[in-house]
Amino acid sequence: MRIDKPIGTLLLLWPTYWGLWIAARGHPPLAIVAIFTIGTFLTRSAGCVVNDYADRHFDARVERTRNRPFARGAVGKREALLLAAGLTLLAGLLILPLNRLTLQLSAVAVLIAVVYPFTKRFFPLPQAWLGLAFAFGIPMGFAAVLDTLPPIAWILLLATAFWTIAYDTAYAMADKPDDIKIGLHTSAITFGRFDAQAVMLCHALFLGLMSVVGSMSGRGAVYYLGLAAAALLIGKQYLDIRGRDRALCFKAFLDNNRVGWVIFLALAADYALKG
Repeated sequence: MRIDKPIGTLLLLWPTYWGLWIAARGHPPLAIVAIFTIGTFLTRSAGCVVNDYADRHFDARVERTRNRPFARGAVGKREALLLAAGLTLLAGLLILPLNRLTLQLSAVAVLIAVVYPFTKRFFPLPQAWLGLAFAFGIPMGFAAVLDTLPPIAWILLLATAFWTIAYDTAYAMADKPDDIKIGLHTSAITFGRFDAQAVMLCHALFLGLMSVVGSMSGRGAVYYLGLAAAALLIGKQYLDIRGRDRALCFKAFLDNNRVGWVIFLALAADYALKG
Protein backbone atom coordinates (compact mmCIF):
# COMPACT_ATOMS: atom_id res chain seq x y z
CA MET A 1 0.00 0.00 0.00
CA ARG A 2 3.09 2.27 0.30
CA ILE A 3 1.77 3.91 3.47
CA ASP A 4 5.39 4.74 4.26
CA LYS A 5 5.69 6.60 0.93
CA PRO A 6 2.84 9.15 0.80
CA ILE A 7 4.10 10.98 -2.30
CA GLY A 8 1.59 9.19 -4.55
CA THR A 9 -1.33 10.13 -2.32
CA LEU A 10 -0.19 13.75 -2.20
CA LEU A 11 0.20 13.99 -5.98
CA LEU A 12 -3.35 12.70 -6.30
CA LEU A 13 -4.72 14.99 -3.60
CA TRP A 14 -3.49 18.35 -4.90
CA PRO A 15 -5.39 18.24 -8.24
CA THR A 16 -8.45 16.88 -6.45
CA TYR A 17 -8.30 19.82 -4.04
CA TRP A 18 -7.84 22.25 -6.96
CA GLY A 19 -11.02 20.87 -8.49
CA LEU A 20 -13.01 20.97 -5.25
CA TRP A 21 -11.98 24.54 -4.44
CA ILE A 22 -12.79 25.81 -7.93
CA ALA A 23 -16.10 23.93 -8.11
CA ALA A 24 -17.18 25.30 -4.72
CA ARG A 25 -15.72 28.78 -5.36
CA GLY A 26 -13.34 28.47 -2.46
CA HIS A 27 -15.76 26.97 0.06
CA PRO A 28 -16.07 23.21 -0.48
CA PRO A 29 -18.24 21.37 2.08
CA LEU A 30 -16.07 19.86 4.79
CA ALA A 31 -17.78 16.47 4.45
CA ILE A 32 -16.95 16.28 0.74
CA VAL A 33 -13.33 17.31 1.38
CA ALA A 34 -13.06 14.56 4.01
CA ILE A 35 -14.61 11.94 1.69
CA PHE A 36 -12.23 12.79 -1.14
CA THR A 37 -9.20 12.94 1.15
CA ILE A 38 -9.81 9.52 2.67
CA GLY A 39 -10.97 8.11 -0.66
CA THR A 40 -7.79 9.29 -2.36
CA PHE A 41 -5.69 7.48 0.22
CA LEU A 42 -7.71 4.27 -0.19
CA THR A 43 -7.74 4.28 -3.99
CA ARG A 44 -4.04 5.12 -4.23
CA SER A 45 -3.30 2.27 -1.84
CA ALA A 46 -5.42 -0.13 -3.89
CA GLY A 47 -3.69 1.09 -7.04
CA CYS A 48 -0.28 0.34 -5.56
CA VAL A 49 -1.36 -3.21 -4.71
CA VAL A 50 -2.73 -3.79 -8.22
CA ASN A 51 0.40 -2.27 -9.76
CA ASP A 52 2.67 -4.56 -7.74
CA TYR A 53 0.52 -7.56 -8.65
CA ALA A 54 0.76 -6.69 -12.34
CA ASP A 55 4.53 -6.08 -12.12
CA ARG A 56 5.34 -9.04 -9.86
CA HIS A 57 7.50 -10.68 -12.53
CA PHE A 58 9.40 -7.46 -13.32
CA ASP A 59 10.04 -5.63 -10.04
CA ALA A 60 12.78 -8.02 -8.88
CA ARG A 61 14.78 -7.06 -11.97
CA VAL A 62 14.60 -3.30 -11.35
CA GLU A 63 17.05 -1.78 -8.87
CA ARG A 64 14.55 0.63 -7.28
CA THR A 65 11.74 -1.95 -6.87
CA ARG A 66 13.55 -5.18 -6.09
CA ASN A 67 12.66 -4.95 -2.36
CA ARG A 68 8.93 -4.59 -2.87
CA PRO A 69 6.83 -7.33 -1.18
CA PHE A 70 6.09 -9.33 -4.33
CA ALA A 71 9.66 -9.00 -5.60
CA ARG A 72 11.10 -10.48 -2.41
CA GLY A 73 8.38 -13.12 -2.03
CA ALA A 74 6.82 -11.68 1.12
CA VAL A 75 3.19 -11.82 -0.12
CA GLY A 76 1.07 -14.06 -2.31
CA LYS A 77 -1.28 -13.30 -5.19
CA ARG A 78 -4.46 -14.16 -3.30
CA GLU A 79 -3.80 -11.92 -0.32
CA ALA A 80 -2.79 -9.03 -2.59
CA LEU A 81 -5.99 -9.29 -4.63
CA LEU A 82 -8.10 -9.52 -1.47
CA LEU A 83 -6.39 -6.42 -0.09
CA ALA A 84 -6.98 -4.48 -3.31
CA ALA A 85 -10.63 -5.54 -3.37
CA GLY A 86 -11.10 -4.58 0.28
CA LEU A 87 -9.58 -1.14 -0.20
CA THR A 88 -11.69 -0.53 -3.31
CA LEU A 89 -14.83 -1.61 -1.45
CA LEU A 90 -14.09 0.81 1.39
CA ALA A 91 -13.57 3.64 -1.08
CA GLY A 92 -16.84 2.74 -2.78
CA LEU A 93 -18.75 2.76 0.51
CA LEU A 94 -17.25 6.15 1.29
CA ILE A 95 -18.84 7.84 -1.73
CA LEU A 96 -22.29 6.26 -1.39
CA PRO A 97 -23.73 9.45 0.20
CA LEU A 98 -22.78 11.44 -2.92
CA ASN A 99 -24.90 11.95 -6.04
CA ARG A 100 -25.38 9.50 -8.91
CA LEU A 101 -23.03 11.30 -11.31
CA THR A 102 -20.16 10.99 -8.83
CA LEU A 103 -20.90 7.29 -8.34
CA GLN A 104 -20.93 6.71 -12.10
CA LEU A 105 -17.62 8.52 -12.52
CA SER A 106 -16.11 6.46 -9.70
CA ALA A 107 -16.75 3.28 -11.70
CA VAL A 108 -14.88 4.80 -14.65
CA ALA A 109 -12.04 5.84 -12.33
CA VAL A 110 -11.64 2.29 -11.00
CA LEU A 111 -11.52 0.88 -14.54
CA ILE A 112 -8.85 3.40 -15.59
CA ALA A 113 -6.76 2.66 -12.49
CA VAL A 114 -6.94 -1.12 -12.94
CA VAL A 115 -5.94 -0.96 -16.61
CA TYR A 116 -2.95 1.37 -16.07
CA PRO A 117 -0.35 -1.19 -14.83
CA PHE A 118 -0.91 -3.30 -17.94
CA THR A 119 -0.42 -0.41 -20.40
CA LYS A 120 3.33 -0.67 -19.77
CA ARG A 121 3.28 -3.87 -21.85
CA PHE A 122 1.99 -2.36 -25.09
CA PHE A 123 1.41 1.43 -24.92
CA PRO A 124 4.41 3.67 -25.70
CA LEU A 125 3.16 6.42 -23.34
CA PRO A 126 1.70 4.69 -20.27
CA GLN A 127 2.31 7.93 -18.35
CA ALA A 128 -0.51 9.51 -20.40
CA TRP A 129 -2.89 6.84 -19.12
CA LEU A 130 -1.59 7.42 -15.61
CA GLY A 131 -2.25 11.13 -16.12
CA LEU A 132 -5.89 10.35 -16.80
CA ALA A 133 -6.04 8.16 -13.68
CA PHE A 134 -4.39 10.76 -11.45
CA ALA A 135 -6.61 13.55 -12.79
CA PHE A 136 -9.93 11.76 -12.50
CA GLY A 137 -10.57 13.05 -9.00
CA ILE A 138 -11.20 16.42 -10.68
CA PRO A 139 -14.40 15.57 -12.59
CA MET A 140 -15.53 13.53 -9.59
CA GLY A 141 -15.01 16.57 -7.36
CA PHE A 142 -16.97 18.84 -9.70
CA ALA A 143 -19.73 16.24 -9.89
CA ALA A 144 -19.89 15.95 -6.10
CA VAL A 145 -20.17 19.71 -5.63
CA LEU A 146 -22.17 20.81 -8.69
CA ASP A 147 -23.77 17.59 -10.02
CA THR A 148 -22.52 18.62 -13.46
CA LEU A 149 -19.23 18.80 -15.40
CA PRO A 150 -18.48 22.29 -16.74
CA PRO A 151 -15.75 22.84 -19.37
CA ILE A 152 -13.28 24.10 -16.76
CA ALA A 153 -13.29 20.63 -15.16
CA TRP A 154 -11.97 19.05 -18.36
CA ILE A 155 -9.36 21.75 -18.89
CA LEU A 156 -8.13 21.23 -15.33
CA LEU A 157 -8.08 17.47 -15.98
CA LEU A 158 -5.98 18.01 -19.13
CA ALA A 159 -3.59 20.29 -17.24
CA THR A 160 -3.15 17.67 -14.53
CA ALA A 161 -2.61 14.94 -17.11
CA PHE A 162 0.30 16.90 -18.62
CA TRP A 163 1.71 17.49 -15.14
CA THR A 164 1.51 13.77 -14.42
CA ILE A 165 3.24 12.88 -17.68
CA ALA A 166 5.99 15.33 -16.77
CA TYR A 167 6.74 14.11 -13.26
CA ASP A 168 6.22 10.44 -14.01
CA THR A 169 8.56 10.65 -16.99
CA ALA A 170 11.22 12.00 -14.61
CA TYR A 171 10.36 9.05 -12.35
CA ALA A 172 10.72 6.66 -15.31
CA MET A 173 14.08 8.18 -16.23
CA ALA A 174 15.40 6.75 -12.96
CA ASP A 175 14.41 3.23 -14.09
CA LYS A 176 15.18 3.67 -17.79
CA PRO A 177 18.18 1.29 -18.08
CA ASP A 178 16.30 -1.50 -16.26
CA ASP A 179 13.07 -0.97 -18.20
CA ILE A 180 14.92 -1.18 -21.53
CA LYS A 181 16.45 -4.52 -20.53
CA ILE A 182 13.10 -5.90 -19.37
CA GLY A 183 11.22 -4.67 -22.44
CA LEU A 184 8.64 -2.44 -20.72
CA HIS A 185 7.27 0.70 -22.34
CA THR A 186 7.66 4.11 -20.65
CA SER A 187 7.55 7.68 -21.87
CA ALA A 188 11.20 8.08 -20.86
CA ILE A 189 12.11 5.35 -23.37
CA THR A 190 9.73 6.64 -26.05
CA PHE A 191 11.08 10.21 -25.82
CA GLY A 192 14.61 8.85 -26.10
CA ARG A 193 17.40 11.42 -25.84
CA PHE A 194 14.80 14.19 -25.69
CA ASP A 195 13.29 12.87 -22.45
CA ALA A 196 14.34 15.84 -20.30
CA GLN A 197 13.08 18.31 -22.91
CA ALA A 198 9.77 16.43 -23.14
CA VAL A 199 9.37 16.67 -19.38
CA MET A 200 9.76 20.43 -19.51
CA LEU A 201 7.40 20.75 -22.49
CA CYS A 202 4.70 18.89 -20.56
CA HIS A 203 5.32 21.13 -17.54
CA ALA A 204 4.97 24.19 -19.80
CA LEU A 205 1.66 22.91 -21.17
CA PHE A 206 0.53 22.23 -17.60
CA LEU A 207 1.31 25.77 -16.46
CA GLY A 208 -0.27 27.27 -19.59
CA LEU A 209 -3.50 25.35 -19.03
CA MET A 210 -3.47 26.28 -15.35
CA SER A 211 -3.34 29.92 -16.46
CA VAL A 212 -6.43 29.27 -18.58
CA VAL A 213 -8.11 27.69 -15.56
CA GLY A 214 -7.26 30.80 -13.56
CA SER A 215 -8.80 33.04 -16.19
CA MET A 216 -11.96 30.94 -16.47
CA SER A 217 -12.44 30.90 -12.70
CA GLY A 218 -11.74 34.63 -12.29
CA ARG A 219 -8.58 34.24 -10.21
CA GLY A 220 -6.45 37.18 -9.20
CA ALA A 221 -2.83 38.11 -8.64
CA VAL A 222 -2.25 35.72 -5.71
CA TYR A 223 -3.12 32.71 -7.86
CA TYR A 224 -0.81 33.80 -10.67
CA LEU A 225 2.00 34.45 -8.20
CA GLY A 226 1.53 30.85 -7.12
CA LEU A 227 1.88 29.69 -10.74
CA ALA A 228 5.05 31.78 -11.04
CA ALA A 229 6.47 30.13 -7.91
CA ALA A 230 5.55 26.72 -9.34
CA ALA A 231 7.35 27.63 -12.57
CA LEU A 232 10.52 28.41 -10.61
CA LEU A 233 10.31 25.08 -8.80
CA ILE A 234 9.83 23.31 -12.11
CA GLY A 235 12.77 25.14 -13.65
CA LYS A 236 14.95 23.85 -10.83
CA GLN A 237 13.86 20.31 -11.68
CA TYR A 238 15.43 20.61 -15.12
CA LEU A 239 18.81 21.11 -13.48
CA ASP A 240 18.27 17.75 -11.77
CA ILE A 241 17.06 15.68 -14.72
CA ARG A 242 19.25 16.99 -17.52
CA GLY A 243 22.15 14.76 -16.45
CA ARG A 244 19.87 11.67 -16.23
CA ASP A 245 21.32 10.75 -12.83
CA ARG A 246 18.97 8.19 -11.25
CA ALA A 247 18.92 9.72 -7.78
CA LEU A 248 18.41 13.25 -9.08
CA CYS A 249 15.63 12.19 -11.45
CA PHE A 250 13.82 10.58 -8.54
CA LYS A 251 14.39 13.73 -6.47
CA ALA A 252 12.83 15.80 -9.27
CA PHE A 253 9.79 13.53 -9.18
CA LEU A 254 9.42 13.99 -5.41
CA ASP A 255 9.80 17.76 -5.73
CA ASN A 256 6.49 17.94 -7.59
CA ASN A 257 4.73 17.69 -4.25
CA ARG A 258 5.93 21.25 -3.62
CA VAL A 259 4.55 22.33 -7.01
CA GLY A 260 1.17 20.90 -6.09
CA TRP A 261 0.88 22.48 -2.67
CA VAL A 262 2.19 25.88 -3.81
CA ILE A 263 -0.56 26.05 -6.44
CA PHE A 264 -3.17 24.87 -3.95
CA LEU A 265 -2.13 27.42 -1.32
CA ALA A 266 -2.20 30.19 -3.92
CA LEU A 267 -5.62 29.07 -5.16
CA ALA A 268 -7.11 28.83 -1.66
CA ALA A 269 -5.59 32.15 -0.63
CA ASP A 270 -6.87 33.85 -3.76
CA TYR A 271 -10.41 32.65 -3.08
CA ALA A 272 -10.10 33.72 0.58
CA LEU A 273 -9.00 37.20 -0.43
CA LYS A 274 -11.06 37.73 -3.54
CA GLY A 275 -13.98 35.31 -3.33
